[in-house]
Amino acid sequence: MKRFVWRESEGFIKETRIIVDTETGVNYLFVAAGYSGGLTPLIDADGKPIVTRVIVDD
Repeated sequence: MKRFVWRESEGFIKETRIIVDTETGVNYLFVAAGYSGGLTPLIDADGKPIVTRVIVDD
């Protein structure tokens, strides 16, 4: 089973993706532009990580 899956993806030169950890369900925002990029967990208004239940087919 894959540990990380893409839930959403946008852009071509500047790429934005939502990545979900299939073990914890935590959502991460990944942004890449040129040779740089960054990754951060998505949080709700209370400061808790956004969690999504993910079912992955092997």
